[in-house]
Amino acid sequence: MAVLDQLTSQQAIDLENKYGAHNYHPLPVVLSRGEGVYVWDVEGKKYFDFLSAYSAVNQGHCHPKIVGAMTKQAETLTLTSRAFYNDMLGMFEKKVTNVFGFDKFLPMNTGAEAVETALKVCRKWAYEVKGIPENAAQIIVCENNFHGRTTTIISFSNDPVARANFGPFTNGFLKIEYNNLQALEETLESSKNIAGFLVEPIQGEAGVYVPSENYLAKAKKLCEKHNVLFIADEVQTGVARTGKMLAVDHENVKPDILVLGKALSGGAYPVSGILANDAIMGVIRPGNHGSTYGGNPIAAAVGIAALEVVEEENLAENAETLGLLFREKLNEFISTSTIVNGVRGKGLLNAILVDDTEESTTAWDICMAMKENGLLAKPTHGNIIRFAPPLVMTKEELLECVTIIINTLKQFEK
Repeated sequence: MAVLDQLTSQQAIDLENKYGAHNYHPLPVVLSRGEGVYVWDVEGKKYFDFLSAYSAVNQGHCHPKIVGAMTKQAETLTLTSRAFYNDMLGMFEKKVTNVFGFDKFLPMNTGAEAVETALKVCRKWAYEVKGIPENAAQIIVCENNFHGRTTTIISFSNDPVARANFGPFTNGFLKIEYNNLQALEETLESSKNIAGFLVEPIQGEAGVYVPSENYLAKAKKLCEKHNVLFIADEVQTGVARTGKMLAVDHENVKPDILVLGKALSGGAYPVSGILANDAIMGVIRPGNHGSTYGGNPIAAAVGIAALEVVEEENLAENAETLGLLFREKLNEFISTSTIVNGVRGKGLLNAILVDDTEESTTAWDICMAMKENGLLAKPTHGNIIRFAPPLVMTKEELLECVTIIINTLKQFEK
C-alpha cells in the first residue's frame, strides 16, 4: 500500500493494532481532518468534537492564525536547541509572562514534562531558599490526581492501571483527600520539610470534580502560612477552558508555580512550561534542567499565536457563557432523567454522571451512540462522560450539540 493511498477506518485501526503499542483504548473512529469545532473521519462523516484533545484544541482545529504562524516559522528556522539563542523564544517568554503575570517562564514540550519541571524547581527552592535538609523535601498531592504518567508522577497516583508493575516508585510525596482543607492543614502542620502543594484547580481526569467554593483561596493561604509553594496544574484547565484564563482566577488565586500545556499551542504543536517569579525561578541555573526541543522557534511562534487567538476572540468569555447554557439545558433534562444523575463543571469543561457503576459499559455505549449521531466524547472513570468542545463554538452549535446529547441519552433511559 502506498503512503498516500486512502485508508478505510478499519485499515487504519488494524495498522495501529498491529504496529503500535496498545497503551490507549480509543473510540473506534479514524479522523483525517479538522476545522474549528468539527472533525471528519476517513470516510467523510462529520462530527462535533466534544473532547478537544483533552482541552488542547481550545482555539479550534487548525486555526488559520496558529497554523499560519507554525508554517511560516517552519520554513524559516525549526530548531536550534538551547545551545544558541533564537529570535522567537524571548518574544514568546515576554508574551506568556505578561498574559499570566509572572516574572519568568521555563519552556518544555508536554504537560507531564511541565509537571516534572515544577516538582524539580519546588524541591530546589526548598533546599536553597527554605532551608529544608537535602533529600528531605516533601510535596503534598491529592488523591485521584492526574498529572501525567512519568515514573515520578505515577509514584503519587492512586490509579492502579497507571501504577501496576511500574515500581519502584519515587519517594517524597504526601497524599491527602482533594477538597479537604482540614487534611491539608493537618499535613502542613505535621512536618517542617514540606516544600509544596501540587493541585489541579478542577480534577479533570478524575471526572471533572469542582472543589468547594473558596477551597483554592483558603488552600493558598494555608500554604503561605507555612511557607509552602502552591503549585497549580492548569495543563487541562488553563488557557480559557473554564471561563477564565486560569481556573484559579475564579478565586483570585496567584500560584507560586503555574503549570501550563495543551492549549498553550492550540493543539498545533507540543508546547508546555511553568511560570514563577524570580524568587523561585532563580534557583534554576545552567545545566540544572532543559530539553532539546523546549523553547524551539516553532513552539514559540505557535505559542504567541495561540495566546493571541484566545485574547482576540474572547474565548474565556465565550466558554463562561456557553458553559452556563450547557449546564442549564442538561439540568433541565436531568430533572426527569433516569440515566443521568447530574452535570458539573466550569466554563466548557463539564461532565455528566451516568447512573451506573464504574465497571459498567453504559457510559462507553452512550459515547458510541453519540458517535453515530455525530458527536465525539469519551468516558472517564467508567460512568462519567467528559464534555469539552473547542471554545470557538457558537451558541447555535452548542444548542445543536445539546440536542444530540439529550436525544442520545434518551435512548438509554431505564
